[in-house]
Amino acid sequence: MEKAESEKKASSVSDVGAWAMNVTSSVGIIMANKQLMSSSGYAFTFATTLTGFHFALTALVGMVSNATGLSASKHVPLWELLWFSLVANTSIAAMNFSLMLNSVGFYQISKLSMIPVVCVMEWILHNKHYSREVKASVMVVVVGVGICTVTDVKVNAKGFICASTAIFSTSLQQISIGSLQKKYSIGSFELLSKTAPIQALSLLIFGPFVDYFLSGRFITTYKMTYGAIFCILLSCALAVFCNISQYLCIGRFSATSFQVLGHMKTVCVLTLGWLIFDSEMTFKNVAGMFLAVVGMVIYSWAVELDKQRNTKATPHGKNSMTEDEIRLLKEGIEHMDLEDMELGDTKA
Repeated sequence: MEKAESEKKASSVSDVGAWAMNVTSSVGIIMANKQLMSSSGYAFTFATTLTGFHFALTALVGMVSNATGLSASKHVPLWELLWFSLVANTSIAAMNFSLMLNSVGFYQISKLSMIPVVCVMEWILHNKHYSREVKASVMVVVVGVGICTVTDVKVNAKGFICASTAIFSTSLQQISIGSLQKKYSIGSFELLSKTAPIQALSLLIFGPFVDYFLSGRFITTYKMTYGAIFCILLSCALAVFCNISQYLCIGRFSATSFQVLGHMKTVCVLTLGWLIFDSEMTFKNVAGMFLAVVGMVIYSWAVELDKQRNTKATPHGKNSMTEDEIRLLKEGIEHMDLEDMELGDTKA
């Protein structure tokens, strides 16, 4: 009993650690990229190529880890890795195009719509159902984040198509992370070390062309400075932790939980923007952030409530299952004995 409680406590600490790593690294990378990419910073406007650098360093860390025996390499079919990388890279490119073609308000709405889309896709693909408490808490989070982030909303046909592609591919990618981990019994870091090299190679090849379409400039025309190089290296280092923690969180929880609690990053970014970059903070922002945090707390409670309900329902089902297994095992042994006797007679 004590062992079970200690294991549960250790698991809870690991869960908190995974979320803390994801929130900290994600907020850090946004701040580093803001300094790197803004016109008031270093004006490095090559977001897709930068993501290629991120995955290149992540792939290198994975290779070193495998070579030194710190992590084990498990087999995942190449076609699955290629399919996953295609979906993930489509998500990255579509997000960048969506941000370019749409107003900031519509871009934020498209990001918020990922939560219900993930819920629907998990229901379709994995027959996953959600309690009323979970659904209500998701709505509170969506409304709260919407209040503090959505401003002007302008829609155009190209922007809408890019946003829809981004929503679908990002949702599918996040669901696939959990599915692949369960299907092949592979850890989060092991899966990441397999997909990162493919994503890095493809993004570094095609990324400069995507960035040229977005910004009208090739990366070769950019004049590097020591400050820009430092920000790129910092962004890449933080991206390693961000990528690992994303796979870790989705593997431990679900794509829906990752989306809901991931909006804590939005709250942190708005707060740090106000503290560090002197961004405007209105009553609307504060009210929206407060509502979003309340929604996240309710969501955590609702998920825990679901777990308790499932735990109470499990013992009866488990006992009856065990009895069936024992009965089938006995019948199998009796049947096997008869077959052995018949074989013995035949041989005789």
